[in-house]
Amino acid sequence: MSSSMPAPGVVMPIGGAEDKVGRMTILRDVVRLAGGPSARMVVLSTASSLGDEITHAYLRLFAELGVADVAGIRPESRAQAADPAVVAAVQRADAVFMTGGNQTKLATLVVGTPLGEALVAAHRRGALVAGTSAGASICSEHMVSFGSGGSTPKFRVGQVSQGLGLLRGVIVDQHFTQRNRFGRLLALVAANPDQLGVGVDEDTAAVITPDGRMTVRGRGVVTVVDGSHVVTTAYTATGTQPLMMSDLRLHTLPRGAVFDLATRTLVWAPGLPDTSEPPSVLTPADLPDAELPTPRRIAVEGAHETTAELRRRPASR
Repeated sequence: MSSSMPAPGVVMPIGGAEDKVGRMTILRDVVRLAGGPSARMVVLSTASSLGDEITHAYLRLFAELGVADVAGIRPESRAQAADPAVVAAVQRADAVFMTGGNQTKLATLVVGTPLGEALVAAHRRGALVAGTSAGASICSEHMVSFGSGGSTPKFRVGQVSQGLGLLRGVIVDQHFTQRNRFGRLLALVAANPDQLGVGVDEDTAAVITPDGRMTVRGRGVVTVVDGSHVVTTAYTATGTQPLMMSDLRLHTLPRGAVFDLATRTLVWAPGLPDTSEPPSVLTPADLPDAELPTPRRIAVEGAHETTAELRRRPASR
């Protein structure tokens, strides 16, 4: 009698600064994807400099959103990341939420420890792994460890280190638009063209299912940089020299857009026309028998007037 392996869980990088006082759309999505009020959740706050304050804040928030079984862990050394109680908390969890802060600290203290191994195992058995800011970065195999902002890609503007590897072939950056990290992500893609650059705005999440489908949630956009065919001077540049990059593919994906990370193609986005049917070719014989009045907006199409101005203008007699 054969037993099927469980499917991996959803990975949810959040760009940081998610709404915690209003509609809390992103945090509500975390609870929903975790399994609802019956979920067993763990908050990992090692990255934050706010200590127990941030742990208590998230415990309170998730409790207010209906989760009764939520625990906070905050190992401050690799030895503490091997503590059996800390590891056991993740082993029983349906979802793990990693807070923001210092992603280098988070990686240094977690990756390669029993806690890090428990996080990877939880993902593989189907648990949701969500992370905001630093917690988003560490989901990558090649994690953004540090770097400066700016819109121009430059040599050595950013650096990667080992992350948890929950997302293969993807480099996640966060606070993307708000901290102008476009140049940093471009430079990292130039040096690692096989990696797909994914920049997540604040109060925005990329909900990534095991098949590689990414759905955008929240107020901002997710920017995807595909360097599969890039031509670049990344390997000849020196100092902080600007990089030449050509033949990139860029995608800016607002709320509701669906993107396939495996094939690197857009699946669907709000506002796109339905192209599932072949286009039609009309002739005068296809027109209605009765002559229809020409709407005013059609009659003046092309005039330099806004729709609001057209509505205010009295109809001609």
